[in-house]
Amino acid sequence: MGLVATLAPTIGPTFGGLLTDAFSWHWLFLVNVVPGTAVSAICWAMIDFDEPDLSLLKGFDWAGLAGMATFLGALEYLLEEGPSKGWFDEDIIVIATVVSAAGAALFFWRAFKARNPIVDLTAFRDRNFWTGSLFSLTLGVGLYGLTYLYPVYLGRVRGYSALMIGNTMFVTGICSFLSAPFIGRLSMKVDPRILIGLGFTGFALGTLQASYVTKDWDFYELLVPQMLRGVALMMCMVPITNLALGTLPPQQLKNASGLFNLTRNLGGAIGLAMINTILNDRIDLHLARLHERVSWGRSVAEETLANLTQVYGRMGSDAELAATKRLAMMVRREATVMGLGDVFFFMTILFMLLVPLVMMMRRPRLQGGGGGH
Repeated sequence: MGLVATLAPTIGPTFGGLLTDAFSWHWLFLVNVVPGTAVSAICWAMIDFDEPDLSLLKGFDWAGLAGMATFLGALEYLLEEGPSKGWFDEDIIVIATVVSAAGAALFFWRAFKARNPIVDLTAFRDRNFWTGSLFSLTLGVGLYGLTYLYPVYLGRVRGYSALMIGNTMFVTGICSFLSAPFIGRLSMKVDPRILIGLGFTGFALGTLQASYVTKDWDFYELLVPQMLRGVALMMCMVPITNLALGTLPPQQLKNASGLFNLTRNLGGAIGLAMINTILNDRIDLHLARLHERVSWGRSVAEETLANLTQVYGRMGSDAELAATKRLAMMVRREATVMGLGDVFFFMTILFMLLVPLVMMMRRPRLQGGGGGH
């Protein structure tokens, strides 16, 4: 189960690159129609669901459901659109924030006051569950955030096509796939807390190495960081699930597993918003600093501009204008690389902060009982 959950996002860029290169980007959406329909039909026909108890509708918490939908829906829009719209510079972001806050207030009020709340939050009283949910939230940042960052570098800086990006990103999926059987056996013999600590340390080492990124990095320079990420995903996924759910009573597992899965997806949304915000701010900062250095009176800048002017002059174009545009693009590229390095370093700190928290978790008496039943 852990392999399937981690493999899908990691092979997504590769498959998406193939589709985009062979057809168009529209097929990234259209490709889901047939498999989605088939999976829905198979689930309906073959999965043994509990028989519905329609009498529960009488006490159903409709207000709590409306609050949860408003809270999470507006929050998702806020996190998705906030970085590109300058956050609270746009009225729509302010409105989404207010709506999300109002939905959250209604949802949490009903969660603690309703007789049968839509979501039972008492699972968070369990130390393993709330720490495991925090790990799952951070794992979502690593899973989805890094799947976003590497293509940004390869596309903006290296100029790779969608297919080339997909082929480069395939390393993570291969490493997850190959390491899954070994880590599965290891998890039955080693304290899962050790595996989680090693997994987040692997994440941190990969992002730390990636923080030294330059404009010349290619497949082989990104190989080790991606290998570390692929193995770290598998070392974290199953042990976190086992520890988070393994100390809960059976009657709480259904509700708690839904909350636990939500944290990973919410971590992805929060992580992408956080990454985009930091990246944009750091690029702007580095652009301002580089503009101070690339100005008249700076010998290196003037020499570079003169060389570019000579090159474009031999091509018969407007040499000065072409050279100026080229120099501006070089400055933008360097600022982007420096901004990406800052984001990778920030993620290193985030992952390392989680490692000591592993010791707060308790090892279940029957290892894997929570995740396997």
